[in-house]
Amino acid sequence: MMKDITIGQYFPGDSPVHKLDPRTKIILTFVYIFLLFFVKKFTTYIFAFIYLYTATKLAKIPFKMLFRGIKSLFFIIFLTVFLNIFMMKGEVLFKIGPLTASKEGLQFAIFMALRLVLMVMGSGLMTLTTSPIRMTDGIEKLLEPLKKIGVPSHEIAMMMTIALRFIPTLMEETDKIMKAQKARGANFEEGNLIKRAKALIPILIPLFINSFRRADELANAMEARLYHGGEGRTKLKELKYESRDTVAYVLVLAYFAFMVGLNYVPFVI
Repeated sequence: MMKDITIGQYFPGDSPVHKLDPRTKIILTFVYIFLLFFVKKFTTYIFAFIYLYTATKLAKIPFKMLFRGIKSLFFIIFLTVFLNIFMMKGEVLFKIGPLTASKEGLQFAIFMALRLVLMVMGSGLMTLTTSPIRMTDGIEKLLEPLKKIGVPSHEIAMMMTIALRFIPTLMEETDKIMKAQKARGANFEEGNLIKRAKALIPILIPLFINSFRRADELANAMEARLYHGGEGRTKLKELKYESRDTVAYVLVLAYFAFMVGLNYVPFVI
């Protein structure tokens, strides 16, 4: 399951999506996620999925690679669906003891599950098609206006990129530690919730130690290369908007406007 984490991974390629300016991908991804909170109809979610599928094909990334990123969210999705079905009042569908499932709760639960899946897949697509260096440059450029009020945009961008980059590394490290502990007889699946939580201690301690060690090694490597922040730094390739970015903005934003418009069409479910 740890290998199913796609956020933070980079899939090298030469597709039209890979070639887009990182600012374009970051902005469109945030707009896409923002719009998902305003989707009110099932048909709109279908079009949101079509957009994601089309972008994945243009990026020449196997769709199953993007889809498997939601496997780690199955428990959260199940919990979200369960709570919304039984916690929201409305037309009664069925009862299980003191719990009452409502039609409105079921509809809202399905929408929440779809929203979580599409958000994770959309974020995964952005990181899969954008290298860490380009991601850092893009975030720094977007935060550049905040420099006027003293916000260290380069440092913030660097921290965000490093955090994203090390998600797959930490997941892989966790997987190795779990396998090593299981080989020594550890059991993480039996017992009540408290026992399972205690069983995670042999995983968390070495994971924290390894994380601090990696952070120290990274800091030493940056110091050895005379890294001193964003002030006065130059770039090998300066970011520059091109015609393909304009086309991407026009087409994608028009498609998003169409998705929003579907919410106000009476006969659309």
